[in-house]
Amino acid sequence: MRTTYRMRAGRFLGVLAAGLILLGLAAILWAIGLPDAVVAVFLVLGGLVALLGLGILLRPPVLLKLGADQLEVRGVKTDWTDVTEVGRVETTHGEAVVLRTKHKDGSILIPVRWLAPGRDEQLAADLRERLNKAHGYTIWDGTAGENADRAE
Repeated sequence: MRTTYRMRAGRFLGVLAAGLILLGLAAILWAIGLPDAVVAVFLVLGGLVALLGLGILLRPPVLLKLGADQLEVRGVKTDWTDVTEVGRVETTHGEAVVLRTKHKDGSILIPVRWLAPGRDEQLAADLRERLNKAHGYTIWDGTAGENADRAE
């Protein structure tokens, strides 16, 4: 089973705003009587940027993919067995989920502010479950083992 976490769409509102500003500028240039070619350039450019902004808002970029065998954070793939610890740290850009790995280059940071609202708790539970599964851990349910299952 693969789970995908996308970036918060509000981070990309500026792209749509830039397109609308270019469209407004095209209207102003048309109103003051500049040549049609100049107005057309700003109109086409503004329309393309606004459409791109709408596309990004409707389907934000992927931040994190959690697969059965590996995870992918912003294009960097890592096996679950290489992840040694998951925690939260405070960075200069706010709180982040940190994945400490066995790799020489260190840790992978996932800024919490980049996630869609309410997805950080789901991410924490998902990471815990997949990390436990990768390392063969089970959560103790509070019951005793079978009588034949004696400790040595």
